[in-house]
Amino acid sequence: MIAAGLIAALIAAGCGSSSSSSDRNTDMAQSVGKGEGELNLVAWAGYVSNPWKSEFEKQTGCKVNVKVGGTSDEMVQLMRTGQYDGVSASGNASARLVEAGDVSPVNVDLVPNYKTIFSDLKDQPYNTFDGTHYGIPHGRGANLLMWNSNDVTPAPTSWDVMLDPKKAAKYKGQISVYDDPIYIADAAVYLKAHQPDLGIDNPYELNQDQFNAAVDLLKQQQPNVGEYWSDALKQISAFSGGDDTVGTTWQYQYFALKGKGQPVASSPASQGFVPTEGATGWSDTWMISSQAAHPNCMYKWMDFIVSPKANAEVAAVLR
Repeated sequence: MIAAGLIAALIAAGCGSSSSSSDRNTDMAQSVGKGEGELNLVAWAGYVSNPWKSEFEKQTGCKVNVKVGGTSDEMVQLMRTGQYDGVSASGNASARLVEAGDVSPVNVDLVPNYKTIFSDLKDQPYNTFDGTHYGIPHGRGANLLMWNSNDVTPAPTSWDVMLDPKKAAKYKGQISVYDDPIYIADAAVYLKAHQPDLGIDNPYELNQDQFNAAVDLLKQQQPNVGEYWSDALKQISAFSGGDDTVGTTWQYQYFALKGKGQPVASSPASQGFVPTEGATGWSDTWMISSQAAHPNCMYKWMDFIVSPKANAEVAAVLR
């Protein structure tokens, strides 16, 4: 059962985040030398694409190999193999990587383009720990509600199209839900608006009663779900083929489907409004492995990917 899996994974994640800071890696690079000629990355779909990938390789001579991760849990496990130099870690992975010593602090003085990054992305609790930078922040966005505008009418303005059992039943078997413990926060956002007596303030910090209520809501949702997705490309395929008609998604899938001429609409970002309950979001951080075999290429990548031109190219594709 997906709810049981989410509970187990969330408990495991929580235990990992509470570990002692004594396991943290504190070795920080003091200089960046010549690139090693290769770079192995774990990244979300679309994060290491052309034209910026080929431009980086041309500029630095570092050939980029990328492993696309479907979930934060998968990314953490891949990084722990020691086979990758860096990762585009989301907030629900970065603390685990830091506390377990899987990543090294980042010397931002060796990343000249760090100064160009939007200030609100810096010094956040998912990229800076006890005043030490453990990564280079890179982008943020909302978790979208997406639907097929031919099949879902009227256009929804609330997450109830997925989370209210009676309304969701209309699309039974065609609802697409992100398969990760972090989705419990989406349920909490919904409950915050519809059950204020629960007293939910932060959807990412729930007491036991609030947590139980969110899990119960997802259990009620389960019979109507057709797909729990972790692979962005599979969700694109499911919407393209008509198997999914409404679901939670990222900007990457939405814009990919729009580019294919699919009749999709979404909220909040692309339509200028948010669902009545609000929405969760994400912000990612490029982090360097404490076992990086190609640290110079990784530092060059972190500087390149947040340079104004590359950053604009990424934004055009992903946002």
